[in-house]
Amino acid sequence: MRVILLILIGLSTLSLADFTRNGDIVTDNTTRLQWQDDTNASAITKNWQEAIEYCEALSLGGYSDWRLPNLNELKSIVDRSKYDPAIKEGFVNTSSGNYWSSTTGEYDRGYAWIVNFRNGRVNDNGKGSSSYVRCVRDGQ
Repeated sequence: MRVILLILIGLSTLSLADFTRNGDIVTDNTTRLQWQDDTNASAITKNWQEAIEYCEALSLGGYSDWRLPNLNELKSIVDRSKYDPAIKEGFVNTSSGNYWSSTTGEYDRGYAWIVNFRNGRVNDNGKGSSSYVRCVRDGQ
């Protein structure tokens, strides 16, 4: 029984250490991706092209090499066991709405993939529509 308890404690510690918060940036300790998590990440909505431009112009935490995440990167921070918002531990500035990815729709180039952080679902959205923006950068 004691061994099982120690294993469970160890597993819970690992899951808490998946992400590290440093100011307005959350680092994924597995992929080393660094995520914007300032108040703008839960407040700003833009169309798809504006979202790309916003990330490319972002200066945060002393870094200026931010970009709009692709769909797989954005899905990597979803936690479908949570609801409203469905995002992994460590993120504090998340709206329960659609967030843009840089990935264009497969069948219609006028659409791009989004992730809804209310429930973690993936869908596509017209590029002229407004959605939230969370930028990412490749960490060291």
